[in-house]
Amino acid sequence: MQPSAEARPPEATAETASPEPTKDGGSDPAPKPMSASFDQSLPVGDLPGWRQVFVEDFTDGDVPLGGFPGIYGSRWHETYKDGTPDTHAQGQAKGQRTSGYYPSKVLSVHNGVLDMFLHSENGVSMGAAPSPRFAGATVPPYNSQLYGRYSVRFKADSLPGYKVAWLLWPVSKQWPQDGEIDFPEGDLSTVIYAALHGIREGNHNFDVFRPNVPFTDWHVATTEWSPGRIEFFLDGKSIGVATSMVPNKPMRYILQTESCLTGCPAPETSGHVYVDWVAIWARN
Repeated sequence: MQPSAEARPPEATAETASPEPTKDGGSDPAPKPMSASFDQSLPVGDLPGWRQVFVEDFTDGDVPLGGFPGIYGSRWHETYKDGTPDTHAQGQAKGQRTSGYYPSKVLSVHNGVLDMFLHSENGVSMGAAPSPRFAGATVPPYNSQLYGRYSVRFKADSLPGYKVAWLLWPVSKQWPQDGEIDFPEGDLSTVIYAALHGIREGNHNFDVFRPNVPFTDWHVATTEWSPGRIEFFLDGKSIGVATSMVPNKPMRYILQTESCLTGCPAPETSGHVYVDWVAIWARN
């Protein structure tokens, strides 16, 4: 377990798994069944104690690879331009980076989902980290707020070496002092977990919550961040509550998708992460 977002260098190994992309990098996700015990449909509207401030189901139309955010530009931003070093690449010299953010080669929208086409080109593994844009936000961090409820429906191919750390990152950029909240997080060939980073007894520390569920089925991950308390839910079931190291400064939400958590992908590894919908609430 290591700090994510804009600052960490994991180790590198190589494994392979290579779902076949279509010619333009897009693919059709498997059908999106509803769980018999949990309704995975998009939640629209306020909830007790929460006021909805953002909702997206990617049904306005398609956006080809290289065109994102396109028609979704009022609600999304690519966050980082092509060639921006990701967490792993920040530990590498410029010109020798083997991973990075390349939204023009990764992001598209089709069939009602945001498609992240994870693959390598010329020895560089490519990811992206799009951010929701709250109404009226014209400059970064686009979705800053203090406390909130964040829910996302997703699935991924099993891709050794690629990972997600969809996170709340401090607007102050003071890490780990001002905390970090990650959910879902994990190498895409393993299992989902949630993580909370902060300062405990004067040192960087973290808590991890593990439901031991793979990424390869449709799931809904929800984070409820309140004063002094964070609760993580997977498919409507609580997987843990944190009451220490809870951030109390504004944070921004980023769908950070990259490579090299505990190992880096083999060059031939390629596949997709699909985002069906995102819903965000502010605390009343």
